[in-house]
Amino acid sequence: MTTNSRVAVIGAGTMGHGIAQVCAMAGYQVALFDPMPGATERALGKIAENLQKGVERGKVAAEDAAATRERLRAAADLRDAVADAGLMIEAVPETMELKESIFREAHQSAPAEAILASNTSSLSVSRIAAATGRAERVVGLHFFNPVHIMKLLEVVRGRDTSRETVDAALAFAARIGKEPIVVTDTPGFASSRLGVVLGLEAMRMVEEGVASPQDIDRAMELGYNHPMGPLKLTDVVGLDVRLGIAEYLHGELGGEQYRAPEILRRMVAEGRLGKKSGRGFYDWEGK
Repeated sequence: MTTNSRVAVIGAGTMGHGIAQVCAMAGYQVALFDPMPGATERALGKIAENLQKGVERGKVAAEDAAATRERLRAAADLRDAVADAGLMIEAVPETMELKESIFREAHQSAPAEAILASNTSSLSVSRIAAATGRAERVVGLHFFNPVHIMKLLEVVRGRDTSRETVDAALAFAARIGKEPIVVTDTPGFASSRLGVVLGLEAMRMVEEGVASPQDIDRAMELGYNHPMGPLKLTDVVGLDVRLGIAEYLHGELGGEQYRAPEILRRMVAEGRLGKKSGRGFYDWEGK
C-alpha cells in the first residue's frame, strides 16, 4: 500500500477504533490517537472486546487476536502517531475546520511519501487536501459501520489526487479485505448521496403516518433485500450525523430530497440521537 506497513488513525470513536482494528488484523502496525482524554484507551479496550467476541464465536483465532492487539499502540499526540506512518487515516467528526487543522499538522509531521486519507462521508476531499502541501497524496477512504463487518470502502479521488495514490488505496483495500469503489470528489460521493435520500424519505413517511419505523424498515429489508432498514441504520449512524450530512448536501446540491424533515430536527434537539444515546427511532436502552 505504502512505503511501510505503519498506519496512523486519528480519531478513536466508533469509526476510528474500527478502522484501527481492521488495519491491525491485516498486519499493519497501528498508532491510534484521539485528543479527548481517555478516548484512545477506551477505544483499545473496545477493540479487545471485539476481538474476544470473535474468538468466542470461532471467527478469529486466539493467536490472531493476540497478534492484532500487539500491533496496536496509543500515540501520545498527532505528531507521534504520524511520525513514521506510511498512511494516515483521519476519522474525526464531520467539521471541515477540524479536518483541515489535522491535515495541516499531519503534512508537517508525516514522512514526505506518506499518504493522508480522510474517512469523511460527505465533505470535500479536495478542500481538505488544500490544507496540505501534498494534495496529490491525499485521498478519501470512506469506511462503513461496523468497520470490521462491512465490506465496502469508498475511495474518493480529489481534484489533485494522483493515479498512483488511488492505486495504492485500492491495494490497501484489498489487503484489509474490503471491496472498493472509486468515486470523484462530489458532495456526498455515491453512498451518502443515495443513502441520505432514502433515510430522509423514510423519516417523512413516519412523519406523515404512512407506517411505523419498524414496518418501513421491514419493507426495505424483505422487499429490497437491504440487510438493515434506513431508520435503524440512521439510529446506528446517529441522527445528529445524518442531520449534519443532510444540511451539507442541501446547501451544496439544493433539492427538496436533501432537506432535513422536521422530525429529524426535533429528535436531535431532544437528544434522541439513536443507538449512542439509547433512543432514536428505536429503543436501544439495555441492548
